[in-house]
Amino acid sequence: MAVINDQTLIGLANRFVVHIEPGGYSLGSWQKCEGLDVTWDMPEYRSGDAGNYRVFFPANTKYSTVKLMRAASKDDTKLVKDWLEKNQFKYTDTRGNISITLMDSAAQPIHTWECRTAQPKKWSINSMDAGASQVSIETLEFEHEGFLEQDHLPG
Repeated sequence: MAVINDQTLIGLANRFVVHIEPGGYSLGSWQKCEGLDVTWDMPEYRSGDAGNYRVFFPANTKYSTVKLMRAASKDDTKLVKDWLEKNQFKYTDTRGNISITLMDSAAQPIHTWECRTAQPKKWSINSMDAGASQVSIETLEFEHEGFLEQDHLPG
């Protein structure tokens, strides 16, 4: 277990797992995850009598598309294919949350991002070339409504 000052656990960028709810099934481990970020529109207001004094107001919250990549394998790719088939033309029936959990060196959870109401955007596998000596990479991209608690409406 990675420990600093006898208390702080360190998440390792190469250890994370992905789960989908409802259904409670795992999409397994992935090699790379991109797009776990959030930005805010930040309009500014400047009153006419305050010189250069400006006030900023946080506005719309925006989340990037999350992109997962890994070596393609029979069992893991089938799980993704099943999820894609259930969600390809649906808006509300089967969409669920995707949890991405960062692990430490002892496979203990450090932090989980729960991406609400996830919807698949793109799945691909890299080009196949008989003359190349490389591993096939599976890529899954999905949109979501956010992972911060204050983003969703009460009720």
